[in-house]
Amino acid sequence: MSGGSSGGIELRDVVKRYGAQVVLAGASASIDPGEFVVVLGRSGSGKSTLLRLIGGLESPDGGAVLIDGRDLVGLAEAARARLRRSSLGFVFQFFNLIPTLTAGENVELPLALNGLRGENARKRSAELLAELDVAACTDRFPEEISGGEQQRVAIARALVHEPKVVLADEPTGNLDLETARQVLELLTTTCRRRQTTLIMATHSREAAALADRVFTISNGGIVEDGA
Repeated sequence: MSGGSSGGIELRDVVKRYGAQVVLAGASASIDPGEFVVVLGRSGSGKSTLLRLIGGLESPDGGAVLIDGRDLVGLAEAARARLRRSSLGFVFQFFNLIPTLTAGENVELPLALNGLRGENARKRSAELLAELDVAACTDRFPEEISGGEQQRVAIARALVHEPKVVLADEPTGNLDLETARQVLELLTTTCRRRQTTLIMATHSREAAALADRVFTISNGGIVEDGA
């Protein structure tokens, strides 16, 4: 497992287009290891695109995206896939749990992809589910648990392989207000405890208030609030 002791990110003059639409136009930013950064912006401004670029799920049309000094643009798809598997964790708005797997099996999946199976994987999964207060969900399927519980399981899945960076795309957007607050607190606390870099795209001002820094995407660029 990669561990969360590093995870610095640098964006250099990043350009991203979809046809004639320019989403990012020379966007630049730097994120230190272990930081919690919130990315704000109106719908369609490029928040999710930015996370996908950092996660190596898409490639920029110009510029560079670096994780620990390693430019994702220069990596072949197989190398990007290995990086995602070992060093990145993802939390989505709609949970994206595999419905045919139990909560415990969903959490164990990143470990299996990294070569850890059996009792050691089950133990690590169980410890993290307990830390996130969903140990009772271990043997239940996603459809049998609440939205808040599903998102906690999704957080456990994102963190179980000790990634350097967690990318969270509107992780509380599908939850009621109180559950969203609980999930937000658990996500930020759990990442800080592990010194894992957390980048969250959101509309939540409550999340922004907890962040170390806040970026806003506007007119294709990234502006740091208060800078």
